[in-house]
Amino acid sequence: MKRWKPRGGNFPLLRPMSQVAGRLSIQVGAWFLQSQSGGSGILLGGVPGIRPGHVVVVGAGNSGAQAVQMAVGLGARVTVLDLDPHKLSAIDADYRGRVATLVANPANIGQATAAADLLVGAVLVPASRAPTVISREFIAGMRPGSVIVDIAIDQGGCVEGIRPTSHQAPVYREQEVNHYAVPNMPALTGRSSTLALTQATEPYLALLVEKGPAGAVAGHPDLARGVNTQAGRIMNAVVARELERW
Repeated sequence: MKRWKPRGGNFPLLRPMSQVAGRLSIQVGAWFLQSQSGGSGILLGGVPGIRPGHVVVVGAGNSGAQAVQMAVGLGARVTVLDLDPHKLSAIDADYRGRVATLVANPANIGQATAAADLLVGAVLVPASRAPTVISREFIAGMRPGSVIVDIAIDQGGCVEGIRPTSHQAPVYREQEVNHYAVPNMPALTGRSSTLALTQATEPYLALLVEKGPAGAVAGHPDLARGVNTQAGRIMNAVVARELERW
C-alpha cells in the first residue's frame, strides 16, 4: 500500500473550506436575487426564450473556481477574472469556451461588474488581508437589485467599504445593491463542511500521532511551513507582518 505524502504549497486544509464557500456563494446569491429578498427578480438559469442571469466571479482560485462550476451548473452566463493567465486558460479548457475569461485589470473589472446580476468577490491572499479590487465606483454602476457576495470578508473583503454581516442578518443594501458579507460561510452547511475538513486533516493528524509533533514537522517541509508559533515566537513571516500592522 502506498504511503500518503503531503503536498506543499497548495494549502490543503484551507482548500475544502474555500470550495464550500465558493459553491455557497452562488446558492446564497441566487436566493438574494429573488424578489422577496429584495433582489432584481432574476433567475440565474433563465428559461427558454429569455437570457440567463449573469454571474461575474473575480478571482479564479479554489473558491472562485467552485463558484464558476456552480454557476455554470445552474445555466447562468458566467464571466471570471483573474491576474493569472494559467488559471484563466484552465477554466477556458475545462468549459470549452462556455465561460468568458478576462484579465483582472480595473477596466475589465469595471465593465464586468456593471453587467453582473451576481458578483462574487473571491480574491484571497492566504494569511494576509485581501486586496480591494471592487471599488464603490464600480458598485454604483451595477443594476438595482443586483447582489454582491464577498467570500474574502474573512480576510477584510475585496469590495471597497464592505462590512461583515452575520448569519442572522446576512445582507445589507447600499447603492441599491444587496451586499452579502458573512464570515465563515461554511457554517451554513456544518455537516458537509465538517466532513470535508475532517477528510483533509486526518492524514496530517495521523502523521502527528505516529511521529510526534517534532518528528512530523522535521520530516515534512509542508507541515513545517504550517507552523505559526514555536517556543513563543511567530514563525510565519506573513502572519507576523500582519499582526504588527494590527
